[in-house]
This record gives sequence, C-alpha cells and structure tokens, in this order.
Amino acid sequence: MNELKPVQAVLLVAGRELNTKLRTRSFIISTVVSIVVLGVFVLLQSSAFNDGERSEVGLSGQATALGPQIVDSAKQLGYTVRIHDITEPATGEQQVRDGDLDALVTGPVGSLQVTVKDKLATELRNTLNGLMQQQILTSELAAADLDPKEVLSTASAAQVKVTELEPTGDDQGQRLAIGLIVAFLLYMALMIYGQMVAQGVVEEKSSRVVELLLATMRPWQLLAGKVLGLGVVGLIQFAAIALVGLIAGLATGAITISGAAIGGVFAGVLWYLLGFFFYATIFAALGSLVSRQEDAQSVITPVTMVIVIGFIFGINLLLSDASSGLTIFMAVLPPFAPILMPGLTALGLAPIWLQATAILLTLGGIALVAWIGGKIYQNAVLRTGSRVRLREALKLA
Repeated sequence: MNELKPVQAVLLVAGRELNTKLRTRSFIISTVVSIVVLGVFVLLQSSAFNDGERSEVGLSGQATALGPQIVDSAKQLGYTVRIHDITEPATGEQQVRDGDLDALVTGPVGSLQVTVKDKLATELRNTLNGLMQQQILTSELAAADLDPKEVLSTASAAQVKVTELEPTGDDQGQRLAIGLIVAFLLYMALMIYGQMVAQGVVEEKSSRVVELLLATMRPWQLLAGKVLGLGVVGLIQFAAIALVGLIAGLATGAITISGAAIGGVFAGVLWYLLGFFFYATIFAALGSLVSRQEDAQSVITPVTMVIVIGFIFGINLLLSDASSGLTIFMAVLPPFAPILMPGLTALGLAPIWLQATAILLTLGGIALVAWIGGKIYQNAVLRTGSRVRLREALKLA
C-alpha cells in the first residue's frame, strides 16, 4: 500500500477517533450529567449567596422612621435590607424566633435596641451604628449652634488619598481564577482522556489493527492522530460544560466577564491544548509497551503520579510566590507551563517573550515526545505477550 501524506494520515486518525468517541453513550451521558450538575450547583450557590446578602428587618415604634435610611445605607455597603413595620414588639420577637425576621429594631433613634435570634449580621450592625452616630452628631452640632447639614456634608466629602504602587485590574481575582480553572480542567482531562489514549493504543495493539494502520502511515502519525482526536473530544466536552457554567454564572450575577478576562479564557484554551498534547502523547507512547488492558495501568501510573505531584506543586507555587524566579523558571518548562503560565499571564507577570518561550519549548517537547513515542511504538508493536521494558524499547528505537 502507498503511504498517506503526513497531514492526511494524522487527520484521518483524528477523524476516526472523533467519530467513534462523540457517538458513544458514555460520552453523551457524562456530558449531560456534568452540565446538569454544574448548572444546579451554580444556581444553588447563587441562591445561597443572594440569601446571605439580604436581611429581613422589622421596625417598631420610633425606629420605623429609619426605614428609608437603613435601606439606602445598606445598599451603599453592597447588600439588601427589606423593611417590615411591626406594630407590637412582642409580635416582632416571635417572628425573630420563628426565623421570619433577621432582626427587630425598636427604641428612639439615638438609642436603638436590636433583637436577633442568635447573632447580628456585621453589615446590619455597621448600618445601624452609623445611623445612630449620625443622629447623635446632628444633635450635638445643633446644640453647638452649627449647621448639621453643612458639617455632615463636609465630613462626608473627606476621603483618604490612595497611592497604588503596583496597581492591578479590578478583575485580577477573576483572571487568576480562570488560570486556576484551566489548570484544573487540564488535570481532569489528563486523568480521563490521557488514560483513554493509552487504553486505545493497547486495544489496537492487542487486536493487531495497528499492523494494518502502520502499512499506510508512520507510527508518529498514528500517535499524533489519536492524541489530536481525543484532545478535541475532551475540549468539546469541557467547553460545553464551561459554557453552561458561564451562562449560569452570568445569568445569576455570580460572575462578570471583562475584556481582559476573555483574553484569559483564550489563553487558557491554548494552554489546555498544548498541555494535553504533551502529556497525552506520553500516555500513548507508554501504552505501546503492553498488549493487555490489565497491564496498561502499571505503565501509566508513574506518569499519573508525576501529573498529580506537578499539579499540586504548580498550584501551590502559583498561589504562594507567583513572582519568584523559581516560578518564572518552572513556567517555561513543558511539564509545568500549562499549569503555571495561564495564572502568570492573568496576573500580568508573564511578558510576551516569556509566553513565546514557553509555547516554543512546549511545542518542541510535543514534537520530541511524538517522535520518540513513534519510534518506540514502531519497534514494540509487533512484540505481543509480555510487557516490553522501556529500556529495551529505547534501545530498539
């Protein structure tokens, strides 16, 4: 048979993997279940968050005059208060016991009394204390024959002057979160699809299908096609899950997306692909060493442990000392770049030259691993039965 052109061979294998995996019931069911679980989780978290940011407050007696001021002051502090007029304090206390009210406010404006079931929310405490202090200050100024409105206006206008030595964007936390999420998604993809690549290689080897495939293409083309196909399958699934989470988050107001954050998303997708191709190619090469599915786990366990350790180490380094020389150095190395670089980019600690260096080194690492894996695959594929030792395979290569 005539060999296929390199690009044609890779795309043919990738298309086969896509066509096979996307139609499986397990892929469809796992995607739907993940989307439903994520959507419900976001909605529940949003509901809990909104409930925690709203207080039901009962006012009785002279305190009823403070209703509009309490609402406005609470809004300035970033939370919501709903006012209920209570005619009888005893009725209000019972509503507090029953959980219908978070607090009952009674007494004169300058000496408010608050009844709660267990603990007064900090935001509400600050709001009521501020109103009391303002009322007392107004009375004192009036007694000193000063205009309370003019004095309060001057006091309110006074603001500290802030000098930011290393200013960051308002969405810095969100951008860092995107980088961490990308690292986590990559970790999950490798645990699922990386092992799937190894199992697929073992299956083709044990069934002797690989011998037919290698008659029309080179080993590295076969490995590259499998990694590309399964990488796209994983990207489609995680993109669908992330899209639902993004829509749910935006709909509930739990998250906001700025232009910089969107840039972080695109950078995250790039590093997801680079990281997956690098590690999945290693999984594929190791899978070629065995002929039985039950032996596959033994050869990929060392790589799995490296991924787990690298993920934990990389995340801790990123969170504890992101600007250190060690972090910058580790971020350009192919095994750690997919984990560290998205976070450094989000934090503004990765200049263009550093990102370009990391990308080139990772691409070089992918090419090297694909070439070595292809050679090992070529020399180990016909050796069925017992496991081929890596040292022997490398000598053969």
